[in-house]
Amino acid sequence: MASRTTPPVLDTRALNRATLARQLLLSRAELSARDAVTHLLGLQAQNVRPPYFQLHARLARFEPAELAGLMESREVVRMVTMRSTIHTHTAYDALTLRPLVQPARDREIDHFRKGLAGVDLDRLADRARAFVDSAPRTMAEIRADLLEEWPGADPQSLSVAARCRLPLVQVTPRGVWGRSGQVRLTTVENWLGRPAGAAQPVDDLVLRYLAAFGPASVKDMQTWAGLTRLREAFERLRPGLAVFRDERRVELFDLPDAPRPGADTPAPPRFLPEFDNLLLSHADRTRLVAPEVKGRSWTGNQAHCTLLVDGFLAGLWRLEGAALTVELFGSVPKAAEQEIVAEGEKLIADMGAPPGGTGRPAPAVRFAPIRH
Repeated sequence: MASRTTPPVLDTRALNRATLARQLLLSRAELSARDAVTHLLGLQAQNVRPPYFQLHARLARFEPAELAGLMESREVVRMVTMRSTIHTHTAYDALTLRPLVQPARDREIDHFRKGLAGVDLDRLADRARAFVDSAPRTMAEIRADLLEEWPGADPQSLSVAARCRLPLVQVTPRGVWGRSGQVRLTTVENWLGRPAGAAQPVDDLVLRYLAAFGPASVKDMQTWAGLTRLREAFERLRPGLAVFRDERRVELFDLPDAPRPGADTPAPPRFLPEFDNLLLSHADRTRLVAPEVKGRSWTGNQAHCTLLVDGFLAGLWRLEGAALTVELFGSVPKAAEQEIVAEGEKLIADMGAPPGGTGRPAPAVRFAPIRH
């Protein structure tokens, strides 16, 4: 049997530029918010505002009202999918991704079995579904209703079981820019008015993941999805994929015609919100995070807003009204500093408090010592 040819090596900068291109971060894309959410396979949405900042960093003509309108028209929804975290998904992905990751949600319940002694999980799912589909409910209300039938169970375990067994969405106004609302939940089928249907074919999802996050290893995709045993899907697809290795000799897969810009391609500064999927969707994150700054974008389990300079994690930021504070991990060239200021002023103008006017401060970008 003829041996496979040795795959070409992609160094760290080549992987960086390829990933940034897939993530629409080398240059802002002329896409609608809906098309961008589809391409990116959803937006990490543990907090309300990050999806809007994710799209601002990636789209040429984005305005928060566009995504807010999609939320209100139910074309996109907020729900738990990959890695047991909340994502903003298109209606199609909400209905078809959740069934695919359901095995991971079922395994999550196993960690709470002690608190669910004597609880029939099928009965729990039926009761919780009827309760939330009669009207959107808070998690406290769901827990209280379940405790009526299982008073001896652990309340938190009941909550986890309901969240894992049911595809619950956060209904609006939660998630709508400029509005606030308590988290209230109903099933995705009830909110969208249609059944979930079959899960997305895993092979199709592999191709979509590579389009948004490639080149990538099997382990990279498993990290993104919170799933295991994806090797078989990659092997089925191997004949139609491009194959590479990174500098550690890890095998990477990619779509043959996907963009892989040169390592010297300019990468402008980009302000990313906390929990941006760019920094969470690979097992090996050195393509974006140099070893010397690993862990510096987190304090405990809280992620900070991050700044990319030359395509790599270079600092943190916070926006307060019309004031943007940038904390760099190290020095940057003067030209890069000027680019950071220009990008920061755009962020303030588009996403901060309106500048100018009586009593309103002018937009300001300031650099401060790192606090984390």
